Amino acid sequence: MELNDAGLNLIKSFEALRLTAYPDPGTGAEPWTIGYGHTDSVSQGDTCTIDQANQYLQDDLNQFIQGVTSLLTLELNDNQFSALVSFAFNCGLSNLKHSTLLREINANNFDNVMTNFQMWDKAAGSIMAGLLKRRTAEANLFMTEIA
Repeated sequence: MELNDAGLNLIKSFEALRLTAYPDPGTGAEPWTIGYGHTDSVSQGDTCTIDQANQYLQDDLNQFIQGVTSLLTLELNDNQFSALVSFAFNCGLSNLKHSTLLREINANNFDNVMTNFQMWDKAAGSIMAGLLKRRTAEANLFMTEIA
């Protein structure tokens, strides 16, 4: 199982490259984010270069690829795996670990994948249109067969 180009492009499209730190859209404050969704040790006013942003992304992705791999009890195709890496990148490995989404996938029950992804459309208790759009894109990628 590998993060494929479709998964990487999905992550990049929703995270978008930002070279100046910005606050979490749900809270208007922490966690501060820079590059392509990088939050580790980021503070208000921080900046980075494109090369730094790409390195942050690769380092972060390695962590999430390993984390998602460790949570799965079955083999998935690369689209399915990439969708889960995107989800974990945005929601966190702990949230994935304790989710109905993961429980259903590990039970090889893909019937409610769209619903299980879309349950994660809130930030700070409010539905966020951008999160719903991302969850829908992740679910669609998960359900896309590899040719």
